[in-house]
Amino acid sequence: MGIKPIAANPLQSKRDLEQVFRELAEPLLPFYSAGGARLELDGSGAGQTVDVAGMEGFSRIIWGLAPLAAGGGTIDEDLLQVVLKGITNGTNPEHEEYWGEVSDYDQRLVEMASLGLALAIAPNRLWEPLSQVTKQHFYNWLNQINERKVHDCNWLFFHVLVNVGFYKLGLPYAKDQLGANLDRLEQFYLEEGWYEDGTSGHCDYYVPLAFHYCGLIYSALMKEEDPKRAERFEERAILFAQQFVHWFSEDGRAIPYGRSLTYRFAQGALWGAFAFADVQPFEPGAIKGLYLRHLRWWFQQPIIASNGVLTVGYGYPNLIMAENYNAPGSVYWGLKAFLPLALPDNHWFWQVEELPLPELPAVSVQQAPHLVICRDSERDHIAAFNTGHLTSNEHTHTSAKYEKFVYSASFGFNVPRAEWGLSQGAFDSMLALSEGDNLYRVRRRNEQTSIDGDLLTSVWKPWRDVTITTYLIAGLPWHLRIHRIETARELDAAEGGFALPLNPSLVVSQHSVSVSGMTGFGSSGITGIYGYERAELIYAQSNTNLMFPRTTIPTLRAKLEPGSHVLISAVYGEPGKDDAVQSDDWKKLFQVTIKDDQVRAVSPLGKFITLPFK
Repeated sequence: MGIKPIAANPLQSKRDLEQVFRELAEPLLPFYSAGGARLELDGSGAGQTVDVAGMEGFSRIIWGLAPLAAGGGTIDEDLLQVVLKGITNGTNPEHEEYWGEVSDYDQRLVEMASLGLALAIAPNRLWEPLSQVTKQHFYNWLNQINERKVHDCNWLFFHVLVNVGFYKLGLPYAKDQLGANLDRLEQFYLEEGWYEDGTSGHCDYYVPLAFHYCGLIYSALMKEEDPKRAERFEERAILFAQQFVHWFSEDGRAIPYGRSLTYRFAQGALWGAFAFADVQPFEPGAIKGLYLRHLRWWFQQPIIASNGVLTVGYGYPNLIMAENYNAPGSVYWGLKAFLPLALPDNHWFWQVEELPLPELPAVSVQQAPHLVICRDSERDHIAAFNTGHLTSNEHTHTSAKYEKFVYSASFGFNVPRAEWGLSQGAFDSMLALSEGDNLYRVRRRNEQTSIDGDLLTSVWKPWRDVTITTYLIAGLPWHLRIHRIETARELDAAEGGFALPLNPSLVVSQHSVSVSGMTGFGSSGITGIYGYERAELIYAQSNTNLMFPRTTIPTLRAKLEPGSHVLISAVYGEPGKDDAVQSDDWKKLFQVTIKDDQVRAVSPLGKFITLPFK
């Protein structure tokens, strides 16, 4: 059909974005079921059944199709007809592809949200063409969400979107339950625009791509009916944007952190939602730049299979990092980023000139998500330093996704491939501890956490009789880590730096307690200042890093007898670095004094710690 490859698309105009949607959606046509109600993609299994996974894939295309229809864009007629057929058959209790009766906490409750959005913004293309019988079936199937329980977290917004869709069409809706769910969502609000994802939940990408994204849609659609809540959603989203902008580099990439990262360009969906709601946290051109550069960066990555289907993974196809709920079609939640297609051609978002990032400070302290974001503008490198959390969960690779000491937008991070040894564990940006049996434990949750400027402190217990107090002094390209360890057992300790992508140009510099690697990508290194015995490069097993299939991790090693210990290291990471790292360059940024059985460290912002060795 003459569509340019996505990587060659300049992504500057509304027409360009429409073209990208078609390039993503049209290769899916052969994978719709005979009745059109399921998207049957091969490749992997997930926690939900195959039929539910197929329904999930079907619904997630609607996140892009509904805005395209609402904005008057050209829709491939074959795609439109198969979607209308899918709705007809999927909601018909007598059809073999009926989507079924849903239960409490059912995955299909999540997938109803895009259909609710379609009813609200694109009824002329996705509702009116249906027969009266199908309309009733469609309503009945969606209305099950008003009879079922949803998880007490961002899922409440899915109920909201369905009922807003009903309301906009003049259909019966659960007014009282809608209000109750909106009130419950208020209780997850923390500060500075942040929500927690449920009681004691984490602050991650679900805040922008679920809470604020849906909140801004609600504001845009229900401002007249619920003006005070709409205004509150907008004010909080603006507050949040002042912190969230620090998660993005100038070239468009964002910091990989937390779960559900296979949704990829959904990371930047919020910037499009601001346009949809006519809310401007920054200059209009800056919002547009954030949005478009993010999409451009993603479509330069090898994330699309040869048949045109998006893969599960992050920077490349990778099932190791996937969640239990990531079916092959799950990745199309990324189409939430296509909401601006609903805007008319003359909207300010499509008319203004794209601008670079707003001027940002080198350090952003973000208390609610427990992070300090550092920015090296010269190298366009951003990293999130992390105290960790007081709670944990059972999601896949929780320690790797929420408890590393630092997350870099350039170096990415690793998840473990198996439990045996440092190569399988792939412990970048972590302190890993073993009882000499080659089975390592890392931080999973914390007893205490605090942030004071660029000084982050956490207390954690990998065993009941091992207590570790970790101090991070944030910075780029160097940062400091200090651990005070009180242990009743003998331990092997391994401290990992940033994972460096492997290629044939790797140059290694190694000394007794210092090791670094340099490739065409950049440099990564670690220096033992106190307590470590040796340094080495750990060659992590393949496909453990989210960004690069093969990586090596500069690592310090030590053996700890029962008692009290202090470990101090300086960690280095700099993309684009093309000369050797000097192992003592950290001294230009940090002051560390060790004498009289005490260590004193001072940060660039003047924060300091003093602690005894014994």
